[in-house]
Amino acid sequence: MSRPLRSGASRHRPRPDDAPARDTGRVTEERTGYRRSAKSPRGEARRRELLDKVADELGVNGLVDFSLRRAARAAGTTHKVLLYHFDGPEDLLTQAVLQLRERRISRALAAATEQGDRSLAERVHSMWPTLIGAESWVLDQAIGLAMYDAGRYADLARSASRQYLPTLLSLCPDEWDEQRKTEVAELILATLRGFLIEWRTSGDAAGIEAGFAALLRALEREEQA
Repeated sequence: MSRPLRSGASRHRPRPDDAPARDTGRVTEERTGYRRSAKSPRGEARRRELLDKVADELGVNGLVDFSLRRAARAAGTTHKVLLYHFDGPEDLLTQAVLQLRERRISRALAAATEQGDRSLAERVHSMWPTLIGAESWVLDQAIGLAMYDAGRYADLARSASRQYLPTLLSLCPDEWDEQRKTEVAELILATLRGFLIEWRTSGDAAGIEAGFAALLRALEREEQA
């Protein structure tokens, strides 16, 4: 598991030097009197723009030592502007992780549905290269952080289930009832999560491949039942 956030960064309390020189073009954003405009269409567009930049940086440098200062530098703005659009540094970190995860899910779903006539087992197997792609190490760090400090970061792990399950449910055969779909989707989610942790901690590709073969056989039997 990656080392936890250092104590200063984990509190995410921006220091006075967190903000670079003030840009007059950002004055309106930084004035608390205009906070309500953050929910306007223009404000939402600006929020998405900032979040994309922070998520891009997070995908490169990971969660360790994340801070408002670092995020502001990545977004080309000030910490005050980030606080205008997000409910603090932990909210920003959570939203950026969600963004990275959504990107991975979109790519995994595209890989799974590239050919419409494949079995559930084949679809699940086709997702694996995407799950261990460029951003996987950051998302694995999020699981570790949630385990290290569950009181503050448990939602990083809980949100993963909420994000992945709809995609896995959509891969199940249409004729299955909802209970059967949910049971199989939960099985796939838990197993893949275990494989990801094994990949990150041991790198035992042969062991994961053996486990994957067993998972695929189980899914094939389930489809034939």
